[in-house]
Amino acid sequence: MGRPTEVMDKTETLAWLRRISGDLATVTIKRLDDTLPWYAEMPPARRSAVGLVAQAGITSFIQWYDDPESTPWIAADIFAAAPRELLRSVSLTQTLQLIRVTVEVTEERVAGKGEHLREAILLYSREVAFAAADVYARAAEARGLWDARLEALVVDSILTGEADEELPSRIAALGWHGHGEVAVLVGTTPPQFDVDQLRRTARKLGVDVLIGVQGSRLVLVVGRADLSAIADDAVVDLPFAEIARRLEPGFGAGYLVLGPTVPALVDASQSARAALAGFAVARAWRHAPRPVEADDLLPERALAGDPLAKITLVDRIYRPLQAHSADLVTTLWAYLDNGRSLEATARELFVHPNTVRYRLKRVSEVIGWDATGPREALILQTALILGSIGTDAARRRPPTPRRGAV
Repeated sequence: MGRPTEVMDKTETLAWLRRISGDLATVTIKRLDDTLPWYAEMPPARRSAVGLVAQAGITSFIQWYDDPESTPWIAADIFAAAPRELLRSVSLTQTLQLIRVTVEVTEERVAGKGEHLREAILLYSREVAFAAADVYARAAEARGLWDARLEALVVDSILTGEADEELPSRIAALGWHGHGEVAVLVGTTPPQFDVDQLRRTARKLGVDVLIGVQGSRLVLVVGRADLSAIADDAVVDLPFAEIARRLEPGFGAGYLVLGPTVPALVDASQSARAALAGFAVARAWRHAPRPVEADDLLPERALAGDPLAKITLVDRIYRPLQAHSADLVTTLWAYLDNGRSLEATARELFVHPNTVRYRLKRVSEVIGWDATGPREALILQTALILGSIGTDAARRRPPTPRRGAV
């Protein structure tokens, strides 16, 4: 006889819950308005959406109480009533506050109706909380995957130089905090790549990064971060060479090349081209440091046919020297041709060795490279060769006839 009585009690309870469900929803909305400031400040459309979620929760509880085995589906269906934009505007913390208020109102209303009903409410609220966590976790995972794809697209656009009008909006969507100077760092991808650790290190260095993994190649677009977006203990205004050195542990074994600094992110493709060209030929410098700057690989890049390296060598070395003094170019040529011997250069030029020494000092002051070092001597000699080829070619090139000339 006990079993029919229990069924009767449950049937009566279900009928009573269905009768008061509308009142429960009304009281819940009023309680939300009174106790949760963020709900009161919402636009009307979003307040209505939150109300639908609360009402769906009450209805779902009644259905669950009737059939507890339906927990996995009914609990998830509560959030199906919410528009997609609501998940982006209401945090997980706020959702849990919403659940708590709804449970409190329901508990107050069913007080005295039996301990079994109160326990059912508590059990169901736990299931709903887990369902909410699952919904937000899935949304975060989907957003993370989308951000990763978008970031890869942005980095690829920078590497190829095929920037379009949508690039600034894509970068903004990624939450880029960089401003001002930018440089591109190219190396190898480590076997166990920890992207989060690399981002944490970048924040401590006062920079923001865009990360692109292209098979075995790892590319970082590094930009100085806005001061309001960096950690309080971050080191700011470090040279990019030092930043690259501190980011170096995040890369795999092999060469690590830093492109030249450019004024802004829109110019990053220039730094990327130099870094990629340097990475392709870094093995040609037996004792290349790690990291190495792309401009320190100008001779190797020029020999490999990199037009940017050729232009850089001529514009930064040959032309400034030629514009300053023909004697500096002549002395530098003789010094390098004579194996960097002061005496042999002086004999060839019929000057005192001190004069050669003085002119070499002037070369260093004009262009910033010291011809007395073996590595820099290679850079300077390559620049002289390229500059002479360009000058002679221009001298031999016949004039272009004017259109219409007979």
